[in-house]
Amino acid sequence: MLLKALIFDVDGTLAETEELHRICFNDAFANAGHGWEWPRDLYCQLLKVTGGKERIRHYLDCMDLDLGTDAAARIAELHAEKNRLYAHRTASGVALRPGVRRLIGEARACGLAVAVATTTSRVNLDALLAAAFGTAGVGWFSAIVTGEDVGRKKPDPAAYLQVLDRLGLTPGECVAFEDSRNGLLAAKAAGLPVVLTPSLYTQDEDLREGDCVVSDLGELGRPLRHISGWKPAGDVIDLATVETLLAHCTCKDSARVNSF
Repeated sequence: MLLKALIFDVDGTLAETEELHRICFNDAFANAGHGWEWPRDLYCQLLKVTGGKERIRHYLDCMDLDLGTDAAARIAELHAEKNRLYAHRTASGVALRPGVRRLIGEARACGLAVAVATTTSRVNLDALLAAAFGTAGVGWFSAIVTGEDVGRKKPDPAAYLQVLDRLGLTPGECVAFEDSRNGLLAAKAAGLPVVLTPSLYTQDEDLREGDCVVSDLGELGRPLRHISGWKPAGDVIDLATVETLLAHCTCKDSARVNSF
């Protein structure tokens, strides 16, 4: 088997968490006495800036809001409060996107590595994994790289390159799972084939460069919907499908190289 690892993005890919993040940002602003409000249409635009603190800074710059000489510290406090609210609200459970639990279970049963490459904070990731998989969930992942582990966030490939380094694998042995254009660009820049499952906040982005773009990973009795790119033969993305996609992408890349 060519396939050695599955590498997942988190927000929007493992679970539809971005709306909860938006609510928690707004509550953190209110708790700090700021009259700021991020409605859905604005948050959709702000998501093009990866990283929570970076997103707040971008918003302040766009709105010409000045937090003073200690702006960096105050932004960090707002972000920490948002993360605290998020962890509290996910503690009661998180619904994974269709097919995610099934595919991760298949990979673990077959001895394949499962990894995470995300720009979210480690505290947010730990909260989601604990809520979705239980307290042992974090131990299911052979490599985890978060926004705090890299100096440059997606669409820069740094997170994916670091995951590959920690796994000791090449891009030709892994497949990435993403939901956004920034994530797609990051994974492709690292040389990885990408399965894209557009989410609530990314469904209108240009994702045509994804190797396989589907509505979700599918469940038995709840088939996926093919959107663009390579088309799976079945109703779900399972390990056999991922292996076939990897072989397809490998052959395509070899043909491209040989054409020069």
